[in-house]
Amino acid sequence: MSKVKLKKYGLKDIIYFTGKPKERETRIMQASPAKTPATFKVNEKAAERHPDEQVFTIETVVDHGKGVKTYTLRKKDGTNPAFFRAGQYIVIRQIIDGKLIARPVSMSCGPAETLEGKLDVTVKRVENGFLSKYITDNWKVGDEVRTSGPQGLFYYEFFRDERHVVACSGGSGITPILSMAQAIASGDEDFKLTILYGSRTKEDILFADEFAKVMNATDKVKLVNVLSDEDPAASEEGGVLFEKGFITAELIKKYAGEGPFSLFASGPQAMYNFLDKEAEKLGLDFKHYRKEIFGSVKEPWTLPGYPAEAKDKVFNLKVKMCGEEYEIPCNANENMLVALERAGIAGPNRCRGGVCGWCRSRLVSGNVFIPEITDGRRGADKKYGYIHPCASFALSDCVIEVPNNK
Repeated sequence: MSKVKLKKYGLKDIIYFTGKPKERETRIMQASPAKTPATFKVNEKAAERHPDEQVFTIETVVDHGKGVKTYTLRKKDGTNPAFFRAGQYIVIRQIIDGKLIARPVSMSCGPAETLEGKLDVTVKRVENGFLSKYITDNWKVGDEVRTSGPQGLFYYEFFRDERHVVACSGGSGITPILSMAQAIASGDEDFKLTILYGSRTKEDILFADEFAKVMNATDKVKLVNVLSDEDPAASEEGGVLFEKGFITAELIKKYAGEGPFSLFASGPQAMYNFLDKEAEKLGLDFKHYRKEIFGSVKEPWTLPGYPAEAKDKVFNLKVKMCGEEYEIPCNANENMLVALERAGIAGPNRCRGGVCGWCRSRLVSGNVFIPEITDGRRGADKKYGYIHPCASFALSDCVIEVPNNK
């Protein structure tokens, strides 16, 4: 074992350290008598870029048809919205029939638009949806809108992702991909983006004009429209490519080329179920296959591991939150967070897809079904009985402890 040599302290060292308190006192006395500011610049910048809440007014509404509308929002106090990473979302908070409903919605503009004091969100009307139906039926120019700051991890990361990204999207799931394309065009992002956009027919394609502007501004973005129910007359129109069929492994490989690539997916649950199998054929690992999963899983009884006998049953759910206790019905067909909302209980939530952990709660008793595809819990949480109500379906009477109501 080697010996450690210790330096001996001499008289000069003792004098040096002895004089330090006097030097510190001198500097304090020479300092400005001005009061310490109430807030520091670094904290002000942090609050500006990561606000808990943003209050907007609706500036314009664009109706794309088939229940899809884009809303341009401008901050009510005249300041700029929080700058975001292309692909992120905000959580819209809306009072409906006296109940606070919160839902994540992707930005459908590039982050550069925030520097102009505004941002865009696009909402598709869903008949049985709490919020989407309300928004598309009621929101109008001049209305006030309250949201969270930017959220989510579905964005390009230089140290993780390949320089070439193949993005597969369907329907209104194209919005975060459009945001990435616009960020590339404005210089806020720097990577090659090939988009395979699945639609039934040409009439169902969203943001054709916006993508045309992007591709006129940069050669790093390529759009391929994949039509399932219509055979396009030509394989290319105005620089946009067309394919017939579905987004398969063969089609992905065709446009990915020979080099390495990352696969980004954004769309409905059915598309993810299909793409998961195609990604396996391509041999993509976890790092190279990323999905924008926010929003609740629908029809859990169709997923592996769900007990068929639980479908359509209604259980009793006891909720302990902030010193209060509630007993509410919980339908096995819907996740626990939806049950809270139906009962008017404002539980914490953000992504609604089991990923962010904002709604993390303790399962005191009872059994739940948690789909593997949205089980974003840490290993310790699984061991000690914590769940994400947004991705948990009751299989019996349950008791949960919810940490807060924000």
